[in-house]
Amino acid sequence: MDGLKATMQESMSRTPSVSVFGWFTVPESVVVTWVIMAFLVIVSILLTRNLKKIPTKRQALLEYVIDFLNRFCKENLGKHWRPFAPWIGTVALYLACANLAGLAGLPPPTRDLTVTAALALMSMVLIYGAQFRYHGLKGGLKRFAETTPLLLPINVMEVVIRPLSLCMRLFGNILASFVIMEMIKAIFPAVLPVPFSLYFDLFDGLIQTLVFVFLTTLFVGESVSDEH
Repeated sequence: MDGLKATMQESMSRTPSVSVFGWFTVPESVVVTWVIMAFLVIVSILLTRNLKKIPTKRQALLEYVIDFLNRFCKENLGKHWRPFAPWIGTVALYLACANLAGLAGLPPPTRDLTVTAALALMSMVLIYGAQFRYHGLKGGLKRFAETTPLLLPINVMEVVIRPLSLCMRLFGNILASFVIMEMIKAIFPAVLPVPFSLYFDLFDGLIQTLVFVFLTTLFVGESVSDEH
C-alpha cells in the first residue's frame, strides 16, 4: 500500500512531458491533444468525401449527427444559434475524445488543469463576447445589473465563477476517475479493471463532456437572449 501511495503521489506531483527529438520537452497533455486533433481532421476528411444528393448510410449518419447538433444549439440559443454551432460541436468532439483517451491507452489531457483552464477561458470569451456582440457595449454592461442593480456584485463575480466552475468540475472528475483507475489497476491488474474502465473512462467521460457543453451553451444562451 505504501508503494501504491508513493506512486500516486509522484504522478500527482509532476507534470508529465514528452521530449521532441531531444531538443525540447512538450507537456504530455499537449502531445495527446495533437494526436486527437490529427485523428479528428483525418476522420472529418474521410467522412465528408464524395458526398451525394442521395445519401449513403455513412452520409445519412453524418447528417443525423449534424442535424442533432444544430437542433440542440437552436433550442438552447434561440435565433442566434448558427454562429455558435461549429464551435460547440468542435469542443464536444474534442472533449469526448480527450475524456475517452484512456480507452486507447493514452492519458486523458483533461486531467491536466491547464487544459481545462484553457477550455474554460475560451468559454468565458465566447459567453461575454457574445453578450457584448449582440447587445452592444451599453447593453452588455447593463446585463450585469439585471434583474436588479442589487445583483451587480454577484453578476460581476460570475465572470470568474462561471469559467472556474467549468474548469474545476471537468478537471476534478477526470482526475478522480484517472486516480481511481490507477489504484484498481495496481491492486487488481488482471480482469477487474475492465468493467470499471467502461464506467470511469466511457460513461463518466461522456457525462463530463455533456455537462461542459450543456453549461457552456446555457451560459451563451443567457448572454444572447433578448429577454430582460
